[in-house]
Amino acid sequence: MLSTVRCPEGAPYITHTHAHVLLSPVSLLRQALSAAVQFIMPGKRMSTSETTEPLTAELEPMTPTETQHGDINGKTQLKKELGLLEGVAIILGIIIGSGIFISPKGVLQETGSVGMSLTVWVLCGFLSMIGALCYAELGTSVPKSGGDYAYINTAFGSLPSFLFLWDANLIFVPTTNAIMALTFAKYVIQPFFPDCGMPDSAVRLIAALAICFLTFINCWNVRVTTKLQDVFMATKIGALLIVIIAGLVHLCMGNTQNFHNAFEGTTREPGQIAVSFYSGIFSYAGWNYLNFMTEELQNPFVNLPRAIYISLPLVTMVYVLANIGYLAVLSPAAMLASDAIAVTFADTVLSYGSWMMPILVALSAFGGLSVHIMTSSRLCFVGARQGHFPDCLALINYKCNTPTSSLVFLGFLSLIYLCTTDIYSLIEYASFVESMFILFSIAGLLYMRWTRPNMERPIKVCIIIPVIFLLICGFLVFLPLYVRPFEVGMGILITASGIPAYFLFVYWKNKPKIIRRALESLTIGTQQLFYSVKSD
Repeated sequence: MLSTVRCPEGAPYITHTHAHVLLSPVSLLRQALSAAVQFIMPGKRMSTSETTEPLTAELEPMTPTETQHGDINGKTQLKKELGLLEGVAIILGIIIGSGIFISPKGVLQETGSVGMSLTVWVLCGFLSMIGALCYAELGTSVPKSGGDYAYINTAFGSLPSFLFLWDANLIFVPTTNAIMALTFAKYVIQPFFPDCGMPDSAVRLIAALAICFLTFINCWNVRVTTKLQDVFMATKIGALLIVIIAGLVHLCMGNTQNFHNAFEGTTREPGQIAVSFYSGIFSYAGWNYLNFMTEELQNPFVNLPRAIYISLPLVTMVYVLANIGYLAVLSPAAMLASDAIAVTFADTVLSYGSWMMPILVALSAFGGLSVHIMTSSRLCFVGARQGHFPDCLALINYKCNTPTSSLVFLGFLSLIYLCTTDIYSLIEYASFVESMFILFSIAGLLYMRWTRPNMERPIKVCIIIPVIFLLICGFLVFLPLYVRPFEVGMGILITASGIPAYFLFVYWKNKPKIIRRALESLTIGTQQLFYSVKSD
């Protein structure tokens, strides 16, 4: 028989032992009658402490001695299956996705010149590297699941960390998923519409199918997702090598005209320069996402910083060379006129082999979307486990050991953002909010240096590094206020809307019985629908 128990907050959970029973109207009726009899004539009942553990206000720490398996002694929890190579593959898989094939146009458009656009790409790599150094300290001194969410919570408390979680799940996580899916769809369709515009409905449909399929794969098996990254990584490297080698050969043949007077036409508007960084930062986005999966990383105190140190210099070198390759073949006007830069590049230099490029880029974007869905769902899961989101999102499928409800929830939000196919507006919209909370995380690092000087820090960077990073993040967050008032204003408005949501859903403990019952029903329904239980 299916049994439910209540944790101290009043949220029911189906126990792991009974989760395999197939639910039917007859069994549910039998359960209800049995429960009624037990209520009138109580017998021996299992205490709450024997079945579930309450959600706590503090984030759960990770320790180097934690078990290496996710299903030990009947417990259901996320498995520690990711080593150093998998960590590097995840970072590279997220960073080298769709961005390098769409962002060069956005950077060039805002900077106004070839020389300044290349400078922005180098500076974005430098910014990501010093940011990664700061996050290596944060990830080892605050070894808790959830990345920025954990760091902001440790430094500033519950409300600021809730606002990060609110914005992450309402803005930049589903928006990034939508951007990657739209990029995949546009490169898939591009060969069929070489001389005319692509139909928006077809682009949206293919993007939606990609999100749904990859959400299902991530719900099914984490190992399948990480293994697929090996295949997708080969396509990413293949596409970028084609761009780099073909571009450098073209450049060595004397085609250097696009680099003459490289800084001519550079914008002098600081706000536009800041906006140009948004497209570059989007291409580098993901260097901090392995911090979201600390709970599934083997020996995170060693493998987390190593994965970051290996990945970021490699990505910076590849991105700069790829942009030189683009600009060696395509004029600035040609780049600005193209919606699929890599395809236009291949049509110009590869002739009969140009058909390979859209396939490689589409697979690259597809792989980036897959690993982004995997990592971002853990943020939602951890937030729900700590009581900042509904309990129904803090469940793990007892067969697959995956946070299925969180994956489906974020997949649904990602589909909503497909209402527009303007990728560059989505990039600006997401990058502003994400930069704002990275600013908070680095401020938290400096604040903890001051308030907790004796805190254990396995990695401790020079104080100048987080100070420089904080100043650069401030430049990126505040200067675009008058250049992109709508995008920035909407980001601030959605962030502010999280304040009443926090007091209504988190801070307010004594909710009316009707609300508690609705949440209980939602939790039980989610467990039954996704065969999920609370993690042990």
